[in-house]
Amino acid sequence: QVQLVESGGGVVQPGGSLRLSCTASGVTLSSYAMAWFRQVPGRERQFVAAINWNGESLWYADSVKGRFTASRDNAKNTMYLRMNSLKPEDTAVYYCAAVRGYFSGNSPLEYDQWGQGTQVTVTV
Repeated sequence: QVQLVESGGGVVQPGGSLRLSCTASGVTLSSYAMAWFRQVPGRERQFVAAINWNGESLWYADSVKGRFTASRDNAKNTMYLRMNSLKPEDTAVYYCAAVRGYFSGNSPLEYDQWGQGTQVTVTV
């Protein structure tokens, strides 16, 4: 069974940086397309970034383009999200998601494996 575990969240000031990690167990991660989503209470889960099976194809939400960078290390069964120039509106619970295949899109419905989430809070 696939298990995804996020880590690296925390509290940071505006303009700061964080790196999130998503480590998978129970699978060979290279068989999965992956993505990051985020959610604030009372709102729908929002797409952040998608990354194909080998990390060579990436897709970002306009709101994070140029500030966030997704990457993956299949040898470590881990995906990352480097977040720079953080803004208060980036505050959310961040989730990693996976689906078997080469690449997937920006809808949560396209993913069938989810982590438990990690809180990111951007505040002065």
